[in-house]
Amino acid sequence: TEDGDFLALDLGGTNFRVLRVKVSDNGLQKVEMENQIYAIPEELMRGSGVQLFDHIAECLANFMEKLKIKDKKLPLGFTFSFPCHQTKLDESILVTWTKGFKCSSVEGKDVVSLLRKSIKKRGDFDIDIVAVVNDTVGTMMTCGYDDHNCEVGLIVGTGTNACYMEEMRHIDLVEGDEGRMCINMEWGAFGDDGVLNDIRTEFDREIDMGSLNPGKQLFEKMISGMYMGELVRLILVKMAKEGLLFGGRLTPDLLTTGHFETRYVSAIEKEKEGLQKAHEILTKLGVEPSHEDCVATHRICQIVSTRSASLCGATLAAVLRRIKDNKGVDRLRSTVGVDGSVYKKHPHFARRLHKTVRKLLPDCEIRFVRSEDGSGKGAAMVTAVAYRLAAQHKARQKILEALKLSHEQLLEVKQRMRIEMEKGLGKETHEEATVKMLPTYVCSTPDGTEKGDFLALDLGGTNFRVLLVRVRNGMRRGVEMHNKIYSIPVEIMQGTGEELFDHIVHCISDFLEYMGMKGVQLPLGFTFSFPCRQTSLDE
Repeated sequence: TEDGDFLALDLGGTNFRVLRVKVSDNGLQKVEMENQIYAIPEELMRGSGVQLFDHIAECLANFMEKLKIKDKKLPLGFTFSFPCHQTKLDESILVTWTKGFKCSSVEGKDVVSLLRKSIKKRGDFDIDIVAVVNDTVGTMMTCGYDDHNCEVGLIVGTGTNACYMEEMRHIDLVEGDEGRMCINMEWGAFGDDGVLNDIRTEFDREIDMGSLNPGKQLFEKMISGMYMGELVRLILVKMAKEGLLFGGRLTPDLLTTGHFETRYVSAIEKEKEGLQKAHEILTKLGVEPSHEDCVATHRICQIVSTRSASLCGATLAAVLRRIKDNKGVDRLRSTVGVDGSVYKKHPHFARRLHKTVRKLLPDCEIRFVRSEDGSGKGAAMVTAVAYRLAAQHKARQKILEALKLSHEQLLEVKQRMRIEMEKGLGKETHEEATVKMLPTYVCSTPDGTEKGDFLALDLGGTNFRVLLVRVRNGMRRGVEMHNKIYSIPVEIMQGTGEELFDHIVHCISDFLEYMGMKGVQLPLGFTFSFPCRQTSLDE
């Protein structure tokens, strides 16, 4: 039911995108998009945070200028795909940079505030930043717009991560236990505590040692696009050094970090032209490959990308199993929204991932949906949903406004009650008082010395109770009670007074017989819960 005009920013790798998304709900659920990709130069990725956010604000201004919408104040959703501690929908504190970013003075800060500051500094346009989301969430929301079964978002691109819908009752970090909330897993850091050490290889360790963030994002380094080509290069170098490839020859290009790109892995694994591509790429790196070298390189690419897809499938299966257990169903039917260059561009990655998930979860029907323009459009979807909920919230607030009382109003109520109490207690004003302040002739509260057996009657509604109350003092001080409930038939409630009290006496007699106390004389207290004018304790 979402509709409106929204902007979105999508920052999560070496490029970032600005989008304008129009969502309409005229019964057709239509989404129109225009977008522009801007590069982030390497020096900005490692410069200061201020420079990065100034650059983003400049690109945003350029995009709005182009679409002639600088005069409008549009709501904006910001996809920021780095580990963040999110405190509310429009506040996200960067925990740590990943994927080759290392801008100073951003970690530990709210990225929305930094962006707002850069926009304000320019002063040539204004926008309303409504939501900041992770790309996994954006992907899940985009696919969820078309497939309402979508409850998992997965990214396998420059980095890797996942999110899913968790039951609120299981989330100790947030108040409340009704409904569900999306959890951004940040699973790239899986294994940072050593749990994957037994399956990490010497090549994984070498990649980690040479990275900008050693010891961090270890799972991501085994899987994602930023490292896949580099893994293949390290294996080629080791084999060449041992005389198993290229006649033992090494070239400066082959020895340079980052020179075997992940897109080469995809090219070499293509069905028909794979071996020819291997020959071209290896030649470009300065080695003169034999046919066997090309076949071996193809096999290495295959093994590295298959491991990546299998690990990804295993962790995804764990997430889906949890959703199945949460729902308590025999067979889970669910959809995973997926985005990212590795998933989309590698010729076999998606198929291998699906196969692993199906093998590990035979009792689930899982559908995979490729997210088109996922994370950016998703940020707009989150913003659209936030806007829809805000509008509903506003309408509800308006209706509920009258029920909310201010501190001043409560003080006033207190004051008025004090005046009414005075009126009810005064002889001259008693008649006109609404709060009657009736004397009860009960002149003190219990002091603990009371003892004995008492009967009590309690009449105040459609039932009434007869009780035997034994009060003990001294060492064994306490109150012991026995009671029986009797109903009052409608005809007696609406009959004569005599009939009512005859019925009550009959019930007391029945109770005494039931307790084996017929003929015993006991003091009786009578709770009678109707407005009465009391003249003494027993009248």
